[in-house]
Amino acid sequence: MILDTLANAERYFALHPLFPVAFDFLRSTDLLKLTPGQHPIQGKDIFAIAETATGRSRSEAQLECHRKYIDIQLVLQGIDEMGWKPVRECHEPVADYRADHDIQFFSDAPGSWIATPAGSFCLFFPEDAHAPLVSKGEIRKIIIKIASVP
Repeated sequence: MILDTLANAERYFALHPLFPVAFDFLRSTDLLKLTPGQHPIQGKDIFAIAETATGRSRSEAQLECHRKYIDIQLVLQGIDEMGWKPVRECHEPVADYRADHDIQFFSDAPGSWIATPAGSFCLFFPEDAHAPLVSKGEIRKIIIKIASVP
């Protein structure tokens, strides 16, 4: 898990061959003009999801993980306090992994919380379970999904 701002994006380019493309999209697109929903970037390897949601409480948030995709979750408006815990420490699955949606939920409590303000992003790898959309207000964000194996 990484918390940072787009100003430091180059630091992460060497971690994955598609990161430069993903971060270029985040830097060169008027993100506030994206309509809610999915937006293609590079086939099935990289796409963006624009969303606006009313925040929920920590107790309402569920940890989730993905196997096929890495998430870059950039907060545009509001503060998203995201829960985090290593997947290897999650022992209470809600259900089996759903390959068709690349998601599995857990009822484990997050081990830590990351207050992510507007202009910052959290980068979650497949080994990172995360519980997003925790806030007392509305959150507007962009989630970039990057194939973990292009």
